[in-house]
Amino acid sequence: MNYKNILISIEEKIATVTINRPEKLNALSKATITDLSEAIKLLNKNEDVRVIILTGSGEKAFVAGADISEFANYTVVEGAQLAAEGQESLFDYIENLKKPVIAAINGFALGGGLELAMACHFRVASVNAKMGLPEVSLGLIPGYGGTQRLPQLIGKGRAMEMIMTAAMISAEEAKQYGLVNHVVPQTELLTFTSVIAHKIMKNAPFAIGKAIKAINANFEDGKNGFDTEIKSFGECFGTEDFKEGTTAFLEKRKAEFTGK
Repeated sequence: MNYKNILISIEEKIATVTINRPEKLNALSKATITDLSEAIKLLNKNEDVRVIILTGSGEKAFVAGADISEFANYTVVEGAQLAAEGQESLFDYIENLKKPVIAAINGFALGGGLELAMACHFRVASVNAKMGLPEVSLGLIPGYGGTQRLPQLIGKGRAMEMIMTAAMISAEEAKQYGLVNHVVPQTELLTFTSVIAHKIMKNAPFAIGKAIKAINANFEDGKNGFDTEIKSFGECFGTEDFKEGTTAFLEKRKAEFTGK
C-alpha cells in the first residue's frame, strides 16, 4: 500500500517505517498519524514481520513536533478530540502492540515526536538527537501521552522539569535519564537498531507479546501487573513455541519458533 507521508521497507522480517516529511522536519500532521496507524495495523497482521523500527527521514529530525498549523484555531472540544483520537488510533496502539516497536531517533524528537518515540517499546538515539516536550511554550500541555509516559520513564521530578521548562535535552542526557537505551553515531543508527531487532527475533514471538502485555499492565490504572504476569505465564505453556523452546534446550539445539 502506498502512503503519502511514510515509507515502508521489509527486510529479514524487520519492517522499517520512515516518517517522510523532511520539508516539515517530519512534523506529525493528522494525515501522517492516519498513515502511521493504518500501516502499523497492517504490519501487525503481516506474519512476515517480527519487529518494527520507526524512524524519520533525513538527518535533522525524527519528528520535530505536531503540525501546529492544523490546530491553531481549534476549540476546547476539538482539542480534546484531537488528543483522544490520536492516542487511541496510534500512540496507545503502538504501546500495546504484540510485536516489538523500536524508535530509532535520528534527530529532533519534540512534542508529539517524543511522545511517539515514548509510545514505542524502547528507544535508540543518534548522537545528534535532541528531545523535549515544549508544549507549554505554546500555551498547551503534551496531549499524546507525554505527561504520563515521560514520568514513567525518567521519574516524576525530571519529567516535571522537562515539561515545565520546555527545555530540550541531548541524546547523552536522555540516556542518563533512562529515556533512551543506546546512543550511537547517526550513520550507525539503523544498523545498530537492526542488530537488536535480530536478537529479539531469535526468541518466541508469542512469549514476547505476552511479556509486553505484562510489563505494560504495571502502568495501567486498575490492573494488577502480577496477575497479568501469572495469567500470561500460564498461557505460554499452551503454545507450540513453548514445546519447541524446551525441547530445543533439552536437545541442545537452536529453537525454531513459529509464533504459535
